[in-house]
This record gives sequence, structure tokens and C-alpha cells, in this order.
Amino acid sequence: MTEYTAKIFWKRHPDEAFTDNKYSRGHSWEFDGGTIIAASSAPSIVPLPYSVEANVDPEEAFIASLSSCHMLFFLAIAGKRCFVIDEYIDNPIGIMEQDGDCKTSITKVTLRPQVTFGGDTKPTLEKLDKMHHDWLDASIAL
Repeated sequence: MTEYTAKIFWKRHPDEAFTDNKYSRGHSWEFDGGTIIAASSAPSIVPLPYSVEANVDPEEAFIASLSSCHMLFFLAIAGKRCFVIDEYIDNPIGIMEQDGDCKTSITKVTLRPQVTFGGDTKPTLEKLDKMHHDWLDASIAL
């Protein structure tokens, strides 16, 4: 078992009443190693000025973490199969909508990776597709 931790920090500004629901949703995420990320609710969910548009919102972080996880597995699988990757770019899209129980959630994430291979050996389209889908197979020994 592996345990992961983060510190999420928010503090009310002295001029905010809080009980009127007019307070900043700006906060920070701190990770081991010292990385701090400025976070906020999405302006599409909590309007400005109570959201901080420049900050990462949880929905963006969710789709980015799925994309990042896929990429890291893909790179490992490609390396084990002797393929060289020079560049990997993904522009994932997450869809937030009401589900069947009328609860709002991210119901779909579409990954759209673009991979540039280097070296002399390039995978066939079939092998490339298999590498993208093998990350879901927990039995792969990396």
C-alpha cells in the first residue's frame, strides 16, 4: 500500500462575512517536496470575483491527473517495448453535467494524446492503440 498526502489551505479574508456566501474560493494545494499550487473553484461554478480565474480548479486538476497517469504508464509501456518517445502532448477534455440522479459530476473524460516517436522503430497503429489501452490493465508489470 502506498499513501499519498496533500495539504489544502484556505483562509477567510478579514473583510469577508462568509455567511453571505460572498467569500474568496482561492486556496492552495501543497504537496510533498514543497510544490504549492494556487487553486480555486471554477468561475463557471462560482462566479467572479469569488473564484480566482488564474488558479487551477479541481475539475481541471482531475482531468490533468488522469491524463498525467495515462501518459506516465504509456511512456513506461513504450520504453519496455523498445520504442523511443521524443514528445507527448495531451489536451484532455472533461465534461461536467448532471448524471441520472440529477447530481452534477464529471461524467466523461476524453484523452487526446499526440505522440512523437524517435529512434528507428515506430509502432504500428495496432500496437500504438494497444499501448494507449494497456495502461488500464493493472496486471502489467512495469
